[in-house]
Amino acid sequence: MNSAAFVVIAIFTLAAALAAATLRKLMHAALSFAVAFVGLASFFFLLGAEFVGLALVFIYIGAVAVLIVFTILLTRRDVGKDRGFNWSGIVIALAMFGALTWSILKTQSLAIVAPHIRALTVKQIGAALMTTYVWPLQCVGLLLTAALIGALVLVMEEKR
Repeated sequence: MNSAAFVVIAIFTLAAALAAATLRKLMHAALSFAVAFVGLASFFFLLGAEFVGLALVFIYIGAVAVLIVFTILLTRRDVGKDRGFNWSGIVIALAMFGALTWSILKTQSLAIVAPHIRALTVKQIGAALMTTYVWPLQCVGLLLTAALIGALVLVMEEKR
């Protein structure tokens, strides 16, 4: 892994996460939250895990972050109001950073070399999903479609 790229991505991701925890406007915090997910996806791309990086981009940035932004836009009436500086976000972020740093430093497996495994490509994952796991994939698709139809029915009933 390229050290310079790692440092740049780490600074980018940490700055976006800190901005998400401390920005005054909720919309800006949500957008910086999405930027932090872009940084996390960049780490996966840098490590060669393209499938996980793309899943992070599609699911978290493409769906969750957009859902958060639309929820803020549709529900908040006081979009122009500031919510003040969020000290609790900084305290929670620092506590989590300290806990993760402590757990990483106490891990014994840092000296153990990982066994060499062959790389798994997106093509191999797609082939497995379309041959071995086609039945569970179809069930998940039907479940998500039923959930979407149920949500639409609930929204339609509320409008009446």
